Amino acid sequence: MSSEDVTYLVACAAGAVAFVTWITLVLVPAVASYTRLWQRIVAAVLSVYVLAAFLMAGALLGGAVLWYYDSL
Repeated sequence: MSSEDVTYLVACAAGAVAFVTWITLVLVPAVASYTRLWQRIVAAVLSVYVLAAFLMAGALLGGAVLWYYDSL
């Protein structure tokens, strides 16, 4: 196994752990808080929206760190 393969494996494992954590800590309580089906669907959609916002913020922050890495 090469160094690049290990990096991909660690990145995939970290992504999987983060996704399972998001499901456990955000999605399940949001959906369980409501009784009607349409409310549960809206709660799930809004939870995915929040996940996308956090992913975009993390990508922008990571890109900024990489862009300015040589001057840090």
